Amino acid sequence: MVYIDSQIEEGEVIMPHLIGDQIVLREYRKEDLPSIRKWVNDPEITGTLSTVFTFPQSEYDTESFLNMMIEGKANGMRGFIIADKNTLDYIGQIDLIRIDWQNRSATLGIVIGRKDLLGQGIGREAIHLLKQFVFQSLNLTGLSFRYTIITRGPIVVTVAVALKKKVDCGRKYSKMAATMMSLL
Repeated sequence: MVYIDSQIEEGEVIMPHLIGDQIVLREYRKEDLPSIRKWVNDPEITGTLSTVFTFPQSEYDTESFLNMMIEGKANGMRGFIIADKNTLDYIGQIDLIRIDWQNRSATLGIVIGRKDLLGQGIGREAIHLLKQFVFQSLNLTGLSFRYTIITRGPIVVTVAVALKKKVDCGRKYSKMAATMMSLL
């Protein structure tokens, strides 16, 4: 279940939190920098991520990214920190990248930056919360992501996943969509 709760700090309303069973998706904060720095150069964590992490990340790189997210200056990208529900401590990040408002779709990126919390369903819960937010609040109709599974030995598998919102657009539009699909 997604519970959206606007927080008030020092009289100022801040970004809503998406609340799940064990996690909260919250805004990026300056104090997240040390937690992010712990994983950005760890190949066990970054090995399944974007090629951005092929080369070492400097503290300046990490701080620049964090400031960009805090200030909302990440062109076409918005995101959340995955945080512990009770303490709001950093666990990881889940971001919408390549948001396409015209086609009502986006791609997500996710990282669980704490090895001690891997395999506990946190990523699954974060994706579920974000998916509900994307489809219900942002009214997007498509959400996709890729993830890489590294197994022992030489086999590396990349899986692409596309999630679609079921849209009832009425009989007239359904017929038109069916016609368009047959042309493709």
